[in-house]
Amino acid sequence: MIFAEEKGRTASEASAAAAPAPQASGVHEKRRSLKGKLSLIVALSIIPLVAMVLYLIISLVSYSNAYEEIVSNMTIANSYSLSFKEDMDESVYKLVVSGKSFDEVKDNPDENPYALIDDLRNDFTRLEVIKTDDKSRDWLSYLLRNIDTLEDRVDDIKANIDDGEGHYNENIDMVNNDIYILTELIQDNIQHYIYYQTESIEVLKDQLHQQVFIFIILFCIVLAALMAFLIPFVIRLIRNIMGPVSQVTTVTQKIAQGDFSASTKDIHNKDEIEVLADNVNTMAGSLDVMVKQIHDDETKMRHAELRLLQEQINPHFLYNTLDTIVWLIEGGKEEEAEDVVVSLSNFFRQVLSHGREYITISDETKHIRSYLEIQKVRYRDILNYEIDIDPELDNYEILKLSLQPIVENSLYHGIKYKRGVGTVKVTGRKDGERIVLKVSDDGVGMKNDELIRLREEIGRPCKDTETGFGLANVNERIRMNFGSEYGMTIDSVENEGTEVTLVIPAIPYSKDDKDGEGGQDEKEKQNI
Repeated sequence: MIFAEEKGRTASEASAAAAPAPQASGVHEKRRSLKGKLSLIVALSIIPLVAMVLYLIISLVSYSNAYEEIVSNMTIANSYSLSFKEDMDESVYKLVVSGKSFDEVKDNPDENPYALIDDLRNDFTRLEVIKTDDKSRDWLSYLLRNIDTLEDRVDDIKANIDDGEGHYNENIDMVNNDIYILTELIQDNIQHYIYYQTESIEVLKDQLHQQVFIFIILFCIVLAALMAFLIPFVIRLIRNIMGPVSQVTTVTQKIAQGDFSASTKDIHNKDEIEVLADNVNTMAGSLDVMVKQIHDDETKMRHAELRLLQEQINPHFLYNTLDTIVWLIEGGKEEEAEDVVVSLSNFFRQVLSHGREYITISDETKHIRSYLEIQKVRYRDILNYEIDIDPELDNYEILKLSLQPIVENSLYHGIKYKRGVGTVKVTGRKDGERIVLKVSDDGVGMKNDELIRLREEIGRPCKDTETGFGLANVNERIRMNFGSEYGMTIDSVENEGTEVTLVIPAIPYSKDDKDGEGGQDEKEKQNI
């Protein structure tokens, strides 16, 4: 009934602590307020800068494309400026001098004047379509008209050649007076086009410099405006955030040190920080109540543990020991009976240990030695034992009743079922910052499936175990008091024996600290 009432009271307090939950919707709304402030700062900082960077990138791409276009135009023009006149003059002159017909060279682009003219017209007609400056366009027009005139003169020479002999001098005159002059004019037109394209590059460069200069000016103006607006806004926002956060930090530090009366005051940010401060105040009040409740629960648990410890003393062991004492006395073995009584007295003295939970390894060794001495009287024909615990460990602490349940398990489940004499061996060594204690026997051991099942059992809380309660109790207490990296491991081979290993931290025993606990426990035990 007591535990049921405690459980009910704890549940009611938990539900009371959870009472502020209906404010969740308000919390969500306020969080957006703080998020909105931060988002506004980011937007005001980034959007203008991103816009200017995009403007600069677009301008640079545009100027880069224009520059590449002009360079491409100049490359085409230069290719004809270097070779067209010579190729054209040579092809027409060879046709006139050699007397070949145009049909004979029409498949050879290097010797066919019409092929050279068509290539030139096609390339420069395409250049005329491309957007360019007016002067370059004018020279392209002159160039195309001269190409048409050149083609007419070539037609005249072709007509004379096709007409037969008698036109040689006339053709030579047309070559000297028409063809050479027209190709000279065409080359001059190309040179003028290239010149004005070069001027376009200079204009483009000046425009680019101007745009960059304007961009720098605008960037500085926008940056100055942003700084003038954002710096005061950011400073105010930081103060509104960091002031309450510092206050909440101070309060939580006091709460961590056990001062549950600490609370935040005058925080009215209307955002998540205000909600956090209110929740910290609520948490501090709840923790104060919970700590008191936990202290009361721990006191009751220690009472229950003490009762459980007393109940764990096997009454059969006590009855059998008393029977053994009677049997020894009746057999006239008073000295042996006296030794058993002394061992039994020592055994119960160590079990009680003035109510202390921690004892020295030396006391735990005395406890298991008393237990084994008593059992050896009963099982003298089958039991031998060895205790080899390094004396260096005597003044290190250990949880009371850590080894006795393991020794008892070795005797009743290992040695007792063996045919012949068996030995229980207890060893202990210090390994760095750990103490390793081992209880081994050369009894019947376990099958592999039994070993697996026992390992699973000792890994559970002892209230959930079906077998191996004593071992699970030891393992759980060690892990609960020292941490999950410590505890018990079991190894066993069928018909060879079992070895149980305990690993605990190497902590020197402090009598003053333990006496405080022991004194309190002794009072509690007397009250019981």
